[in-house]
Amino acid sequence: MSATTAAAPVGRLLAYSRLAKLTFYDYYLAAPVVWTLLPGSARTDGRVLATLVVATLGWVAMTAATVAFDDAHGFQDGSDHANYDPSQSLRNRKRKPLLNGDLTLRQAMVFGYGSLVASLGFLALAAWIAPHRTAWAVVLIPVQVAISVQYSHGLRLSYRGGQELVLLASPALMALIPYGLTDGRVSGTILLEAYLIGVWSLLVSVYSNANDREGDAAAGRKNLATLLSPRAYLGAIALISLSESAALLAAWAAGAVPGWFVVCLLPVLVMRARQADSGLRKGDPLLARKLGVDTHRLGVAALLVANLLVVR
Repeated sequence: MSATTAAAPVGRLLAYSRLAKLTFYDYYLAAPVVWTLLPGSARTDGRVLATLVVATLGWVAMTAATVAFDDAHGFQDGSDHANYDPSQSLRNRKRKPLLNGDLTLRQAMVFGYGSLVASLGFLALAAWIAPHRTAWAVVLIPVQVAISVQYSHGLRLSYRGGQELVLLASPALMALIPYGLTDGRVSGTILLEAYLIGVWSLLVSVYSNANDREGDAAAGRKNLATLLSPRAYLGAIALISLSESAALLAAWAAGAVPGWFVVCLLPVLVMRARQADSGLRKGDPLLARKLGVDTHRLGVAALLVANLLVVR
């Protein structure tokens, strides 16, 4: 077998991994956050650990389906061609295998449907093996899959004004659902942390949308960036950013978390201020997007510390 022939399957596998956005792992960090919120005895329980692992595999497959469909439609409507212009140094065009010709449109769609089937299988298995088949958590599983994969496909929610809601709700449910399956309850703490995980994800995408306004508008996507004036959109981003601090203070005031929990999250708020300065004052949305990714990861680390040292 020639070196070229041997390398072809490897190259195809890498292309599919880029299509699935596997390097953007932030969504899946919800599992360790949930684990730190569980009582000590539950953290070593085999069914609990298996539920968290299998559910995370379900989220990976669900996200792969979502982004594959999104890339396929972005390729078809031309928005990815505009938004990933090679002149934008902070945009990695290699993450778009359709633009580079590494995969065909048909291959992307088949991969998307295959990933969707895999996600349903993993999530059904997670619910079956879970120590708690809490009704609300089980019901939310198909709801989450439905809104996520129809972000750009099917109902095309991102084209109909539902983009920000999906970007907030889907990552938040990646924390809330596994907690319901492993602990069986709802607490103010998990509601706060689920919201934080969701809004951290959203505060990456809203800056991307500021950069992509023209390409998205031309493709017919209806999100806050394309529906509002540039000035009003910056105001909307500011309000979303402030909701993070508001949620922390409200949870503390309601007794859901102690004051030391808020102190543990202060580095995240400092990073958020840096992000807002870059994106809102200096007008550099792609740098703000990058800072949003860094802030998300710092936030997860802060939650792990706060949950282990303060909550538990």
